[in-house]
Amino acid sequence: MKTLQTYIDKLNALNFKEMYNKDFFLTWEKSDDSIEAVFLVADALRYMREQNISTKVFESGLGISLFRDNSTRTRFSFASACNLLGLEVQDLDEGKSQIAHGETVRETANMISFMADVIGIRDDMYIGKGNKYMHEVVDAVTEGKNNGILEQKPTLVNLQCDIDHPTQAMADMLHIIHEFGGVENLKGKKLAMTWAYSPSYGKPLSVPQGIVGLMTRFGMDVVLAHPEGYEIFEEVEEVAKENAKKTGGSFTKTNDMAEAFKDADIVYPKSWAPFAAMEKRTDLYAQGDSAGIDALEKELLKQNAEHKDWTCTEELMKTTKDGKALYMHCLPADITGLSCKEGEVDASVFDRYRDPLYKEASYKPYIIAAMIFLAKFENPTEILKKLEEKGISRIFE
Repeated sequence: MKTLQTYIDKLNALNFKEMYNKDFFLTWEKSDDSIEAVFLVADALRYMREQNISTKVFESGLGISLFRDNSTRTRFSFASACNLLGLEVQDLDEGKSQIAHGETVRETANMISFMADVIGIRDDMYIGKGNKYMHEVVDAVTEGKNNGILEQKPTLVNLQCDIDHPTQAMADMLHIIHEFGGVENLKGKKLAMTWAYSPSYGKPLSVPQGIVGLMTRFGMDVVLAHPEGYEIFEEVEEVAKENAKKTGGSFTKTNDMAEAFKDADIVYPKSWAPFAAMEKRTDLYAQGDSAGIDALEKELLKQNAEHKDWTCTEELMKTTKDGKALYMHCLPADITGLSCKEGEVDASVFDRYRDPLYKEASYKPYIIAAMIFLAKFENPTEILKKLEEKGISRIFE
């Protein structure tokens, strides 16, 4: 029977001081203890909510969200995380702000941050831009705090950039940990992160990169599979290789989806755009070349269509470990015969895993809340204990 003290005891055995007053950009920039601390705090917050214990640690304050790409799960997860901790959320709509009139990043960042405790940004569309923009925002608010403009420096949480999708990858990892009964049971498990066909183009590389950049830290045998031409960042592959060396796992690549699925314990078939094409698209947008963008879109759709056999079928699932691999996806999936004519996964496979997929998504609000919690409190275990002792019910009884 787990209690809040169970999580506190585990947290007390870790060194995660680097999380305090720091931002969260990429998972591989954080220590193993810090990653574990996020998981533990996420589970502790979930436990407290289930026990009807309020986790409101802010009486006022804002969580600012900026989504430069469409979002459902991450947008609502960020709002839920902020609300769980007592923060209100204000979405920055760039189309309705002075950004459209040439307001600088420095000015915008300071103007939105007077009473903000956290800023969540999703900027995943353009290679070499998203993560860089997030750092520019942090530099601006840091300067604002140092110069006495801001009372506090808001914490930045990367809600997806061009390099990594840390809140997604960590929610996925926490789902895996719970499904397999603990981190100690993951060593030697095979995880297949594979490309899959989609009738749309331009999906970010940050999901597969986030997965191989994080899952290789847990002693698993991670396989990255994709057709030729759909490579991810070389820098992230190097991160995955180094992680595997340290943990006794492995990181391998293949151009054969069937090879990746064979005897896999976990499969993650997900479409993404070719790196070279995403670079080209970034340049075309910078030049305002709409004709070039249209031509590139047609080229990429044609390229995708050459690999329609890269799809998660019942036949492929039968080749996994005991035919019962855990199927994962960040959602929404392109479901054959349902959301599209031909897509990433057979409708029967998706439907069979629907509940686990929704459970996978349910961890994200708690992961985001944990990132904020650890950044804002120097002694998070004391705060957790005080919340329990205070005993305020989340729902009045």
